[in-house]
Amino acid sequence: MQNLNVIQTVAIVALPILFAITLHEMAHGWMAERLGDRTARMMGRITLNPLKHIDPVGTVAVPLVLVLMSVLTHAPLFLFGWAKPVPINARNLHNPRRDMAWVALAGPGANLIMAVLWLIVLRVAVGMGPALAWAAVPLQYMGVAGVTINVLLMVLNLVPLPPLDGGRVMTSVLPPRAAMAFSRIEPYGIVILILLLVTGVLWYLIGPVMNFFNHALFTIAGLG
Repeated sequence: MQNLNVIQTVAIVALPILFAITLHEMAHGWMAERLGDRTARMMGRITLNPLKHIDPVGTVAVPLVLVLMSVLTHAPLFLFGWAKPVPINARNLHNPRRDMAWVALAGPGANLIMAVLWLIVLRVAVGMGPALAWAAVPLQYMGVAGVTINVLLMVLNLVPLPPLDGGRVMTSVLPPRAAMAFSRIEPYGIVILILLLVTGVLWYLIGPVMNFFNHALFTIAGLG
C-alpha cells in the first residue's frame, strides 16, 4: 500500500481493523457463554456493534498513528491495537482451567475465519472485469489488508505472554503452581510486548509464522 496516500490507506484498512477487533472480542464472549459464563452477554458485549468494543486509544489512536507513520516514512505497515477486554468470570465456567483456554483461543480463531472471508472477497475482486475496476481495485486492496491484519492479530495474540490470548492458554495448560507463577507476569505484559515491538524482537518471533499463514492462504486461493 506504499503507493496510496494517507486518506486512501485509512479508508482501505479501517473496515478490516474494525471487524478484526470487534469479532475477536465478541468471539471471547460467545465462547464463554457456550461454556457457562453469561457475564459478557449481560453486559451487552456479545454484539457486532463496534461501539461496544472500541477502545479510543487501542482501536483508533494507535492504529491510526501506525498507518500515518507507515505512509509518511514508506516503511512496511505494521498494525497493532486492542479493544476493550470482554469481561469473563472464570468461576462461572464449567471447568475454569480448561474452558479459559477455549475462551482465549476463540479470539484468534475468529481472526482466522475472517482472514479466509477476506480472502474470498479478494478472489472475487480479482475476477471482476475491467468495467468494474472502480470497485475491484479498492476491494483487492481491502482484501489483502483484511487477510494480513487478521493473520497478524491471530499470530500476535497467540504469543504466550499474559495478557495476550496465548498467555491465557499457557496459564490453563501449566500445572497449577507454575500457572500461578506465570500469571504474575501479567501486570508487566503490555510493557514487555511494547519493548519487544520497538526492539524488533517481536517481528523476529512472529514474522515467520505470519509469512507461513499468509503464503498458505494466498496459495490455497490461487493468488500466491
